[in-house]
Amino acid sequence: MNRAFNRKKDKSWMHTPEALAKHYIAYNAKFLGNTEVEAPKGTEVVKDAVRKLKFQRHIKKSEGQKIPKVELQISIYGVKILDPKTKDVQHNCQLHRISFCADDKTDKRIFTFICKDSESNKHLCYVFDSEKCAEEITLTIGQAFDLAYKKFLESGGKDVETRKQIGSLQKRIQELETENSELKKQLQDLEEQLMIAHVPPAGSISMKPQSTDIFDMVPFSPVTPLVPTLASNGCPPPPPTSLPPDIRKDLFGAEPFDPFTCGAADFPPDIQSKLDEMQEGFKMGLTLEGTVFSLDPLDSRC
Repeated sequence: MNRAFNRKKDKSWMHTPEALAKHYIAYNAKFLGNTEVEAPKGTEVVKDAVRKLKFQRHIKKSEGQKIPKVELQISIYGVKILDPKTKDVQHNCQLHRISFCADDKTDKRIFTFICKDSESNKHLCYVFDSEKCAEEITLTIGQAFDLAYKKFLESGGKDVETRKQIGSLQKRIQELETENSELKKQLQDLEEQLMIAHVPPAGSISMKPQSTDIFDMVPFSPVTPLVPTLASNGCPPPPPTSLPPDIRKDLFGAEPFDPFTCGAADFPPDIQSKLDEMQEGFKMGLTLEGTVFSLDPLDSRC
């Protein structure tokens, strides 16, 4: 335990217990960074880490980079490092994982603490720069330790175990949320690929199967000529046979009328003579220029 935690035994703490137990104490500082250390505690350990991070910061400063400002929120549950503007949590150091805390005797602006990382189990030393509050921040972390230890004794160690379980559950929730977002992205990519696969290329003609009627027959179209299909032996089908005389008659026993096959003798004399007159008039009309005659005998213009 460093001197900051021991020297306050005979003095009162600067904050009320309720401020750290129910709320938090906030400080502003500059964050030099963190680096891995070999031991969880020790003055020489933090001195080496401070020298290393100061050198790295000096190089970055020469390149025009400024030291980032952070907000520290200290409570009996740990030390949170946040962005002062967006309030985004950059690091959450649980108090039971912090093993050492100290301010620099030679440089009153520097204070550090060592925390064991929850994922890698490595010991990381966090280094901060505060012109006026370095010692006060160290004492506040010490007071949080004192209150957390008293609470641990009162609860019989159950409180720490509960916080560990809550921390592991929160970590698992974050992992599931990340996995869920990745699965949603993969699903969206698959849907886009399926949509692209179903879209026909430009200029292509979709061939649809020919529709049939309820009897599974292709409907007749007057535009499409009827082409006789070849038989299985390669020969054209035989011509249709004529129907028997009794089948060719209509319902009243009369021969069906066919204007394309009937001859002149098939018409009655009065109708035949009328057709002959119309035919002679049509021939005469062809010799007259610009004259049009109607072939309808009922037309009054004839």
